[in-house]
Amino acid sequence: MTRGPVDVDATPSRRLADHTTLRVGGEADRFEVARTDAELVELVREADAEGTPLLVLGGGSNVLVPDEGFRGTVVLVANTGVDGDVSHCGGAVVKVGAGENWDDFVAFAVGQEWSGIESLSGIPGSVGATPIQNVGAYGSEVGEYVYRVRTWDRVADRQRTFMPADCGFGYRTSVFKEHPGRYVVLDVTFQFTLGDLSAPVRYAELARRLGVEIGARVESSTVRDTVLAIRAGKGMVLNDADPDTWSAGSFFTNPILTEDEAARLPDDAPRFPAPGGLVKTSAAWLIQHAGFDKGYGHGNAGLSTKHVLALTNRGGATAGELVALAREVRDGVEQRLGVRLVPEVNLVGLEL
Repeated sequence: MTRGPVDVDATPSRRLADHTTLRVGGEADRFEVARTDAELVELVREADAEGTPLLVLGGGSNVLVPDEGFRGTVVLVANTGVDGDVSHCGGAVVKVGAGENWDDFVAFAVGQEWSGIESLSGIPGSVGATPIQNVGAYGSEVGEYVYRVRTWDRVADRQRTFMPADCGFGYRTSVFKEHPGRYVVLDVTFQFTLGDLSAPVRYAELARRLGVEIGARVESSTVRDTVLAIRAGKGMVLNDADPDTWSAGSFFTNPILTEDEAARLPDDAPRFPAPGGLVKTSAAWLIQHAGFDKGYGHGNAGLSTKHVLALTNRGGATAGELVALAREVRDGVEQRLGVRLVPEVNLVGLEL
């Protein structure tokens, strides 16, 4: 099974606000589109050889760029296409171009009856970004389905392929994130079981909406539709007509705490077991209980009216306004609840 490449605008804007979901960011000195692996590697090698600052941009869904733009080369990853080897023995082993839109691929996988990633529906961005962040939602993480990741290693100046055990997947992290900028993802190969039923439902909110018990399996298409509805209710599905969705998704990660740190939280704070005897709590709960309600903000930057974990561009927001709001929320949570939130969003040339 093969699906061909997707067309990309032949003359894209150099204004980075046009390529990021926060709709913020000035012009790049140079803006190039890489439609093939060869073009992507060539542009990266050229910038590295010249010592030019380089920003590799996928779906622009997890990045905040300054209003002054980027003083260097921006490469938009646009190598798309899906190539799958499907068998009853091995399931579906599917190679996907890094520039493929993630949610389009999830929809395609559900339609092909490749089971597993249906609960990751509605997440904006490109396929190539998913292993870097080890994106996850509603009890699933993309690392569970990665078969291999093919990259360009900018330090070694060669291709390097990572198998799952080499990827260092953890909560919103990977070896790619731990070495920022070193590895440029060229394509990701996934492995799925075959069938029209989902992976076991693990997340309580999703199970409630589906009307099933934790661990149940239901039709993957139903899980996808339900996840999209939940995300839309939280303003986490992009909508050009709704500035309340103009965000980078969850701006902060959920904190991972030691047992002693978790014991100092208020008694009613959420606590979930995490690997290594640690405890995960909810960043959204901390933000709300530190006094930052839905819709809180200043000027053109605000928390979503549907979910406090999303910082939104209400229209015309600057990077400075968003950073100031993020800093206020981070510092307020730390002062009132003793937990320092860590941004999930990649800040380019900016600091909290």
